[in-house]
Amino acid sequence: MHAGQSQVSASLEDYLEAIFHTVDTKGAARAKDIVERMGVNNSSVTQALRLLSEKELVNYAPYDVITLTDTGERIALDVVRRHEVMRRFLTQVLGLNGEDADEGACRMEHAISGPVLERLVQFVDYFETCPLNGVRWDDETGFYCAPADEVEGPACAPEACPRNGGLARNEEEV
Repeated sequence: MHAGQSQVSASLEDYLEAIFHTVDTKGAARAKDIVERMGVNNSSVTQALRLLSEKELVNYAPYDVITLTDTGERIALDVVRRHEVMRRFLTQVLGLNGEDADEGACRMEHAISGPVLERLVQFVDYFETCPLNGVRWDDETGFYCAPADEVEGPACAPEACPRNGGLARNEEEV
C-alpha cells in the first residue's frame, strides 16, 4: 500500500463492495448507482468516494464514472469473498433464509480473520460434499438427519442422529 493508504473501515469496505457489484452488473458505476444500491444519501457517497480516492482505492471525479484501482479491486474482491463464504455458512449450514443470511454476512464479513475464514471455507465445502450429506436444520429441533429420499447420494447415518435417538448429548459434558 502507498503511504496515503491506511486501514480501510468496514463502511469503506461496503462502498468498495458496492462499486464492485455495480460495475459487475452495469459495466460502470456512478455516484447515483452507489446511492441507490446502498440506500444512503448523496453527501455520504461523495464523502466516501473522496476518502477512497485519497487512499488510492478508486478513481473518482464528480459526475464521472467511478472505477476501482488495482488495490481497490483487490480489497473489494476480498470483501466479496468473505461475504459469500459467510452467506454460504449461514444458509447451507445454519439453514437461514437468504435475506437473513445476507444481512448477517454483511455484518460478519468485516470482522472475520483470514484463518477463521479459511476454516469456514473448508467446513462449508466439507458440509456440502460430505458423503453423509443428509444433515439438515430444523428451526424447532436443530440439526437432524434428513430421510434418504430428501438428499442426493448417501444420507447421514440415522443411528448417529440425536433426533433419531442416536448419539444423545451427555448433559454433563455440555
